[in-house]
Amino acid sequence: MNTIDHSSRARLRPGIYAITPEYFSDNLDFYKKVETLLRCGISALQYRAKDLPFGKRLIAANRFQALCRESKTPFIVNDDIELALACAADGVHLGQHDPDYRSLVSSKHRSLRVGISCYNSLERARDGAAAGVDYVAFGSFFPSSTKPNAVIAKPELLSAAKREFELPIVAIGGITPQNAVALLDAGADLLAVVQGVFTSPDVAATMTEFNQLFATRQSLHDG
Repeated sequence: MNTIDHSSRARLRPGIYAITPEYFSDNLDFYKKVETLLRCGISALQYRAKDLPFGKRLIAANRFQALCRESKTPFIVNDDIELALACAADGVHLGQHDPDYRSLVSSKHRSLRVGISCYNSLERARDGAAAGVDYVAFGSFFPSSTKPNAVIAKPELLSAAKREFELPIVAIGGITPQNAVALLDAGADLLAVVQGVFTSPDVAATMTEFNQLFATRQSLHDG
């Protein structure tokens, strides 16, 4: 079986960081969407399901992790360190109301990537970078049905973060292929997308659009 080297916690590569929606249902069609995303080359998959019992979340997380291992794609669990460890996830993503990341990143036996939500706060990102997190996420940059009351961030924040941090920078919030260019131009390395891929009538076509944006950005950088 293909596995990811947890000990190295390799840097997340630029691309789409797909996040499962809250309405996730344990059915074949949903897993087929995830398989399509993995085939299309997403850079990471995050499992986010706050309201399900632990047992059901563990069953789903184990299945997602198996799919991600097959494609050598990092699998990240939202909020729940216990679940991340139980399913041997590659990482955990923590917000300001989740368990404190500092004790986790300072552990001698740390195996998990740790990413944090920074909203519109460079200061929170500074604290995380100093503590040793693996990536920082900013947003929401556009109105989002996933979090309609989310704090709004401006693209200029990404530019400031890019100048200051060597960590991968993730942008989130209402991102589509039509509005993503401004975020990439501002400095985002990864685009975290929920509805933009999971509600698409053609997941592969949407991913082709996103991937072309990253390819164009890379060609400009190389040139």
